Amino acid sequence: MTTSQDDKKGQNAPLLLDQQLCFALYSANLAVHKLYRQLLAKLGITYPQYLVMMVLWERDDITVSAIGERLFLDSATLTPLLKRLESAGLLSRQRSRQDERQVAVRLTEEGRALRRQAEGFPQAVQCASACDSDTLLALKRQLETLRDNLNA
Repeated sequence: MTTSQDDKKGQNAPLLLDQQLCFALYSANLAVHKLYRQLLAKLGITYPQYLVMMVLWERDDITVSAIGERLFLDSATLTPLLKRLESAGLLSRQRSRQDERQVAVRLTEEGRALRRQAEGFPQAVQCASACDSDTLLALKRQLETLRDNLNA
């Protein structure tokens, strides 16, 4: 019997691609990003930029470090995203008056207006997923638990 036949019979199941949690997450992530790429093309921003904008739509006028904490991103990753959003006229960055080491990020009027264009995205994602809201909420909670456990 060949090794690949052994694998198919389950003798090495832990190493089969379809048995991997990481692959299920990775391939689902690719599918979600593909969907968001289509939705976000209308706004002219990328998915990581969209995440930044959502943080600012929740709470405007916050520091770069607060955005980074919320998105689990370091400043080296976040700074180029913010620069591109600033160049697009969606936000402004300014050194904090209280602490020169901190940079405050604020939405522009154009950045606030972008929110209205994105309001239908959650419903579009739910429709594309073919899942009801309870199923998606349970999946979201499970993924958050997984993330928190892995980060612990």
